[in-house]
Amino acid sequence: MGWTRAGGGGRLRHVAGTVRLEPVDERNLEPLLSVAAAEAEPGDVMPPVEAPAGWSHARREAFREFHRASFAGLAGPTGTQMYAILAGGEVVGMIRMSRRDEPGTVETGMWLGRSARGQGIGPAALRELLNEAAAAGMRLVVAETTSRNHGALSVLEKCGAKLREDAGRVHAEICLDSTLPAL
Repeated sequence: MGWTRAGGGGRLRHVAGTVRLEPVDERNLEPLLSVAAAEAEPGDVMPPVEAPAGWSHARREAFREFHRASFAGLAGPTGTQMYAILAGGEVVGMIRMSRRDEPGTVETGMWLGRSARGQGIGPAALRELLNEAAAAGMRLVVAETTSRNHGALSVLEKCGAKLREDAGRVHAEICLDSTLPAL
């Protein structure tokens, strides 16, 4: 799971400054699933599963289990901390950081519901994640996406990522030892 495709604006109009992250837990898991089912494709928000197409009961259960597996955070068995992205107090998407084999390095990925895209929420959420990563002692945050994912590339560039493209894949690195560019 990487970065979601860019989409148009929508019904929500939030100020990026009101964006905050909450670790995904039982309290916000159902609101997160509701946003995913209403405003995203399953393949954009979770690994593939054998289930009927669309947001079937089996796929909703798989979504819950996928997120519950990471409730223990970076120190847990998955080495992943998932956060619900809240804008204006509403859950609008998810961002994660997962330990990599390289010491001090985590990988990130995010998705936003369609109505939350194009409003500055993505860069604000990534900046919050970078703060969380630094607080956890990380030195480098990496991401993988495609050259066609203009929304993800824009978010990464706004947060100072160094981008390297190879055969349609883009590898991004954000060094936490440097100052982030202003929004």
